[in-house]
Amino acid sequence: MRYLPLTPADRSEMLGVIGAATVDDLFVDVPAEARLDGPIAGLPPHASEMAVERHMGRLAAKNLSAGAAPFFLGAGAYRHHIPASVDHLIQRGEFLTAYTPYQPEIAQGTLQVLFEFQTQVARLYGVDVANASMYDGSTACWEAIAMAGRITKRRKAVIDRGLHPHYVGTARTMAKFTGDTIDWKAPKLEADCDTAGLIAAIDAETSCVVVQYPDILGRVPDLAAISDAAQAHGALLIAVVTEPVALGLLEAPGHLGADIVVGEGQALGVGLQFGGPYLGLFGCREKFMRQMPGRLCGETVDAEGKRGFVLTLSTREQHIRREKATSNICTNAGLCALAFSIHMTLLGGEGLEQLALVNHARAQDLADRLAKVPGITVLNGAYFNEFTVILPSDAREAVRALADRQVLGGVSLGRLYPDEEDLARGLVVTATECATAEDIEALAAALEGVLA
Repeated sequence: MRYLPLTPADRSEMLGVIGAATVDDLFVDVPAEARLDGPIAGLPPHASEMAVERHMGRLAAKNLSAGAAPFFLGAGAYRHHIPASVDHLIQRGEFLTAYTPYQPEIAQGTLQVLFEFQTQVARLYGVDVANASMYDGSTACWEAIAMAGRITKRRKAVIDRGLHPHYVGTARTMAKFTGDTIDWKAPKLEADCDTAGLIAAIDAETSCVVVQYPDILGRVPDLAAISDAAQAHGALLIAVVTEPVALGLLEAPGHLGADIVVGEGQALGVGLQFGGPYLGLFGCREKFMRQMPGRLCGETVDAEGKRGFVLTLSTREQHIRREKATSNICTNAGLCALAFSIHMTLLGGEGLEQLALVNHARAQDLADRLAKVPGITVLNGAYFNEFTVILPSDAREAVRALADRQVLGGVSLGRLYPDEEDLARGLVVTATECATAEDIEALAAALEGVLA
């Protein structure tokens, strides 16, 4: 039985107040071709539970899962080993039941977890302060752009060619409603980042410069040089980190001049999970803290002098008047943040560095082996665990052929940039600690067969 609390009269009154004739008027921003005008074709109107389970099982069996084959996908979503203790701990009742600390005095455990999480993110990013998480990396990136606009009173974001195109797409979508200008061009298949071109695009109207570190092709940009150029024009530098494990080896962006650092936390504790839920990370310099979206958990003492935790800053629209909020993001991905924090705690500083060293070593082994495959050119000179190779033909065809051979061989740039023919031969490959020597040999052998 459906629960319909509103009568037709109630709905008519509500529509009248907001000036809409029908409920359909609320969806005018959704393109007509994307809206259903009837039942989904080919989908039966009903079936038994057992029949649905069997059908879904047959569909699932068609997938080639990450753990069932040599796996070299990355480009913003990474397969790392997650200790079993992470999943065990996040399922404890006190964590599953305390979602959002609306009543902080009775949610001390949740607040402490978020406080520790913020501390870990701030140290990882090399910034003064981090918030209690966001939806994912792409929305965190946009929130950073919006924050830079509030700080500088400017509306132009200069985005490096190497920023993930999905992040660019998110920024462009949001900018339609804010009036911000997004200055971005697709990358080129070049070994080095176009730092000179990026710096040349910065002017007196620029609110921020957005740089991915490492970038979508696996290259490592010179953040310090870009920071100097941004500061000379009164703009902020936003660094975007899609692979947090890289910071076990690379210098923290905040130490290289980044004013705001954002990114995706999925690689630590969260897992691939078919694309979500993921975890947005967000940190900045202390002087910009009050313009930061989301909320902050702080440490204090109670009336008895005992250690306690509070919501120090809550600038999201659920806590204050909407027009005063810095963001309408209304969750903090608490369970994913907890998983991230537990994984980070299990690793520790030395463990994260060791994990990063293993990742880089596996990527070096992979690059050396692929360089021996006839017709393949390794693009990058410097990289962490991800780099780009150039194939003699469209990489999309090679990826499909590799999957037919039970190898998940990378992310084709043609898929990420379907309108850029110059990028079609590019293939982004990633080797984490989960890639074995046998997996690397399987990919190389499969590529030799596919490209023969």
